[in-house]
Amino acid sequence: MEQIIIYGLTFLFCGLTIYFYLRKVNQKSAVVEAKVAVAKEEGRFVPLSLHPHIDLNTCIGSGACVAACPEKDILGIVNGQATVINATSCVGHGACFHACPVEAISLRIGTESRGVELPHVNQNYETNVKGIYIAGELGGMGLIKNSVEQGKQAVQNIVKSGRVSDNNDYDLVIIGAGPAGISASLAAHENGLKFATLEQDSLGGTVFTFPRAKVVMTSPMDLPLHGKVKLQDTSKQELLELWNSVLSKNNIEIQEHKKVERIVSHNANQFEVQTALGESYLTTNVLVAIGRRGSPRKLNIPGEESTKVAYRLLDSEKIEEKKIIVVGGGDSAVESAMLLMDKNEVTLSYRKDQFARIKPKNKEKIQEAIDTKKISVIFNSNLKEIKDQKVILMDGSKQELNIENDLVYIFAGGELPTKFLQNAGIEIKKRFGYVMKSHKKSE
Repeated sequence: MEQIIIYGLTFLFCGLTIYFYLRKVNQKSAVVEAKVAVAKEEGRFVPLSLHPHIDLNTCIGSGACVAACPEKDILGIVNGQATVINATSCVGHGACFHACPVEAISLRIGTESRGVELPHVNQNYETNVKGIYIAGELGGMGLIKNSVEQGKQAVQNIVKSGRVSDNNDYDLVIIGAGPAGISASLAAHENGLKFATLEQDSLGGTVFTFPRAKVVMTSPMDLPLHGKVKLQDTSKQELLELWNSVLSKNNIEIQEHKKVERIVSHNANQFEVQTALGESYLTTNVLVAIGRRGSPRKLNIPGEESTKVAYRLLDSEKIEEKKIIVVGGGDSAVESAMLLMDKNEVTLSYRKDQFARIKPKNKEKIQEAIDTKKISVIFNSNLKEIKDQKVILMDGSKQELNIENDLVYIFAGGELPTKFLQNAGIEIKKRFGYVMKSHKKSE
């Protein structure tokens, strides 16, 4: 009798344990499902570019991918399996891919219905044009760590190819001084190549255009001629100082404010890189390390050529007591508006009826700024004209709004450098659900 009671209590205990465990799992699943529903409603569920793809036939629901992701609410667990929540916020660092114990995650660009244009690049980062290479964001991998690694590997592949020539001024011309371009410059110096690095703006490329306090690196990277960089939550300024220090120690000069307009092939071993200033560089190899956005997208409205219009925010702390219009609804626009709001009168103009594709933290902060009236937001509006003392907006009801104004910041994305690449003979293809092969488990 006593044994029966013990068995009964044991079964009851096990049953209650299973019940409460399943109830907890179901509750967590419900929370994630609710987040997915909101993401779908706000347009953040369908990925825009690089994103994790989960093979549900392989996934065991360990949750390792969720724990490894440094971003919030990109991944979650529903009914014992992983799911994507806010795909548009994925930055493609690949932590989820490396953490998955059964390799159920692959990193892909584009979906079955929405393609993304990418240049043709092989495993050595060489395009269909022999001697022209592409590394970094333009090839689909936008994270700083990935770009640094690709820039280094591309140069190593150039060295292995043996493509050097005394008939040219350079063995290699690097176009772009962002993460990939800086890494490539260091690797080229390390390998004794004759090279030049040309940047249309300033050192750091697109990183230089980030707001000063923006966190730009979330995991360690291996920088040529320096070694392992173990910096977490690194600011833009700290990263630029590091790059400047390494370049200076190795006497490497980045030629800034030299926009490359054309790459001309003269023969199998000679390219001419032409700049907007009329300069030309004869080289055996070219590494294109520019961003996917190329040049800032303009609104093409009257007054946009005014000197009070800018497409990036620098030294926000020096701007005070100005009436400012910020145009855009992405993370760059929202973050810039919030950096300016404490010392200025800021109005944010966005063409849609809500912020749909910004990071959750930014969404919370901008809503708080709106509620406390630190920022004025005009949804369903378009900038129509820019004048000396004011701007004219068209709101959702087609009414013109005249707003006093000192400065205008436009964050409307950028133009893909498709024509520039095609003029050089590089093939551009639209990829649908393309599996990126640049991540390796051995990392």
